[in-house]
Amino acid sequence: MSAGLFDKIDRAAIEAAVWGATQPAPRSDFDLAPDARALLPPTRKLRPAAVLCPIVERPSGFHVILTRRADHLSKHPGQIAFPGGKVDAFDPSPLATALREAEEEIGLGRDHVDVLGAIDLYETSTSFSVTPFVGLVDPRFQPILDDNEVAEVFETPLSFLMDPANHQRHSREWMGRRREFYAMPWAEPHGPERYIWGATAGMLRNLSDRMRMVAAARDKARESGAVASPVRSAGRNRL
Repeated sequence: MSAGLFDKIDRAAIEAAVWGATQPAPRSDFDLAPDARALLPPTRKLRPAAVLCPIVERPSGFHVILTRRADHLSKHPGQIAFPGGKVDAFDPSPLATALREAEEEIGLGRDHVDVLGAIDLYETSTSFSVTPFVGLVDPRFQPILDDNEVAEVFETPLSFLMDPANHQRHSREWMGRRREFYAMPWAEPHGPERYIWGATAGMLRNLSDRMRMVAAARDKARESGAVASPVRSAGRNRL
């Protein structure tokens, strides 16, 4: 593994994580609690959903734009999330869903996002199959919130979120059992703590795993004298 991999993440590292790594299976809320899956009906059907992981470059480095859901919502109130939601019948693709939701929730227009592609599907305990898209956002973007869905928008350093040292394992009771999950508590100086956990943390963990996988393959190639470079998958960004 490259020394200081997370000290300074550049665009090439983000692109490589999206384009140049694969996982043997989709990720899920059950990655740390595989036995918990048995508590769900075996015939349950997964509903398609999509989110956008918006990454913006600042003078101090790349940051991930995250939202805190409105407190009055009936589902997941006050939780930290990516912009996104379920795929509606009128959406031509999961990418169209992610971009539409980002525009509706935080005013992020499609012309302000360079979508790099999708990472691995993520299954939630609430029966959604989520396609997470990674996009680079124009630094001039100014959020416009939908108060009915979003309480606030904030940015967290990508270097913090990608570093496994910050990926804590927490647990809660779920359907009568303790279930472990990833959590990445983060607080800016003199600011409130942001409790990033659950599916959002799980998808960020997946991006981190992909980044480390690509770096390890690159280091191995260098040692053998070969050259490893990511190949962008054709058509992954089409609406």
